[in-house]
Amino acid sequence: MAKSKTQTAKHEEKGHDGTVAVNRRASYDYFIEDRYEAGLALTGTEVKSLRAGHANLREAYVRIQGGEAWLWNAHISPYEQGNRYNHEPTRNRKLLLHAKEIRELAGVVKREGYTLVPLRVYFKNNRAKVEVAVARGKKAYDKRDVMAERDARREIERALAERRKG
Repeated sequence: MAKSKTQTAKHEEKGHDGTVAVNRRASYDYFIEDRYEAGLALTGTEVKSLRAGHANLREAYVRIQGGEAWLWNAHISPYEQGNRYNHEPTRNRKLLLHAKEIRELAGVVKREGYTLVPLRVYFKNNRAKVEVAVARGKKAYDKRDVMAERDARREIERALAERRKG
């Protein structure tokens, strides 16, 4: 049965964009330069587990091998009712990208300091998608600069809030 427009509007109004898992560590460890949307080839129990929100991208990364893009180390928990048909939680999963996009990504990754990082897993039109980022690693001093800038911004916001009150 199709959803009515009011159900869809309510769903969007609450801020549900279909996101299952987010790699929060990526923006801390890397400068995000470019983003790609890739489909995800999954088994049935993996899809059910994703819909239940059981995924983790903390240690995940993307590799290009043999002209194909693969998602490595992404943890999708076994489905509770999956019995013998369950999947291996950290198996390599194929990413579905156009050949041109794969060639572009392979060329970028060959440059020193660049890597491919999954940012989030989400559902779009009932299809599992992964947002893949071309990223450049941050040095320790870059991370300290970002933290100092964030703290300074927070202090400014606090001061402005106090000034508005008083």
